Amino acid sequence: MFELRIRPRFYETDAFGHINNTTVSGWFETAREPLFEIFAPSLDPRALNLILARTEIDFIAQLHYGADVLIRTAIERIGNSSFVVLHEAFQKDVLAARGKAVQVCFDHQTQKSTPLSAEHRRQLEAHLLAQDNSAKE
Repeated sequence: MFELRIRPRFYETDAFGHINNTTVSGWFETAREPLFEIFAPSLDPRALNLILARTEIDFIAQLHYGADVLIRTAIERIGNSSFVVLHEAFQKDVLAARGKAVQVCFDHQTQKSTPLSAEHRRQLEAHLLAQDNSAKE
């Protein structure tokens, strides 16, 4: 699991004094940077063979200017050519937002998805959340 602490900026607030909902999506993308490094250690965007296929965010509590936000990031599932990233945003120890992002390994030349390499899979598995098997028993 990765953690990123963010200090909300004043301009990220909306007319109601909350952190604008579009800001959280940007924070979650920023929190995926360690995963991007797995695929492009130099973080050169031209070397990054990932695309974003889907995102979703559930807003659970309000976020405000003036207190840091902790973003926790982990891997929920790894497929053949894609993986699902989980994000949680906490402010003052309260879960305020939860989201998912589907990243796809992608060949920009052929414009097609490609299987994850064994090395990429191994590195992603190090951040895979343990599956809860209690519901299956």
